[in-house]
Amino acid sequence: MKKLLAGLFLLFFLFANALFAEKEARLLRFPAIYENQIVFTYAGDLYTVAATGGIARKLTSHVGSEIFARFSPDGKQIAFTGQYDGNTEVYVMPAEGGVPQRLTYTATRS
Repeated sequence: MKKLLAGLFLLFFLFANALFAEKEARLLRFPAIYENQIVFTYAGDLYTVAATGGIARKLTSHVGSEIFARFSPDGKQIAFTGQYDGNTEVYVMPAEGGVPQRLTYTATRS
């Protein structure tokens, strides 16, 4: 009986550990790199961090979500997909942060 309980406890521990690790990994998404900078999405906002590590800097704070960020070829701007008004649109902003500029306008709500 003790072996059964120990086995169940071990199984529960492994399952719970895998479950919580998966949830954490899903928040940090869609990284892109340009030279020494990385841009990524975390909890619906964009962040940058040096490729060598360090503290990430938040670039966006809009109520909507931002995903799929990519650096421009010269690294001065970041293009991303944003969902600010119900539609999914393409925006661009300076790589060091700033006000996003909307590039696309779709007629349907998605």
